Amino acid sequence: MRTRTPRLPALRDDQFNPEQEAYIRPLLDRGIDSGVIRSLVRHVRASLAFRNWSGYTMGGANKLADREREIVAMRTAWCIKAGYIWSRHIPYGQQAGLTDVEMEALKKPISAHPWSAADIALIHMAEALVDDFFVPDDVWAELIAHFDEEQIIDAIFVCGHFCMLGMFINTAGIPIDSDVVADPELEKL
Repeated sequence: MRTRTPRLPALRDDQFNPEQEAYIRPLLDRGIDSGVIRSLVRHVRASLAFRNWSGYTMGGANKLADREREIVAMRTAWCIKAGYIWSRHIPYGQQAGLTDVEMEALKKPISAHPWSAADIALIHMAEALVDDFFVPDDVWAELIAHFDEEQIIDAIFVCGHFCMLGMFINTAGIPIDSDVVADPELEKL
């Protein structure tokens, strides 16, 4: 989190207007609750669109394997210093098959871990997109050696999704949810 002052704080149940209540109640009834959802509900139309987009980028329709999506999500979160996303994705990374050693290595230079060539391509892509909003030819060659066109498009969209979400969370000042352990390296920011 970049600011300690919540600019768009999570709304409490007693603060929802009727439109917000109608949108969020089904989620809360299913146990889906977070500071991000409660902050985004301030703009219901954007919340609906974002939920659909999130469902695609991180769901089964995306052609990347779960592990590959998490490599892109977590490397992106680390590069943009989005502590909320990084910390929230540790259990998702574990569920997707990333080891604790691999997740720790996603914080470090790529040479610090013996990644596969396909993993390296995804990490290089995330770094390039965060740094320059562009995938250079050498990284593109790495990607096409391991992924088809739809997978590459999905990988780009996963990175972009987490850049957008990180901008919102960092700027809104949404604190990490109480059920998530914050990474101390990102909490120093």
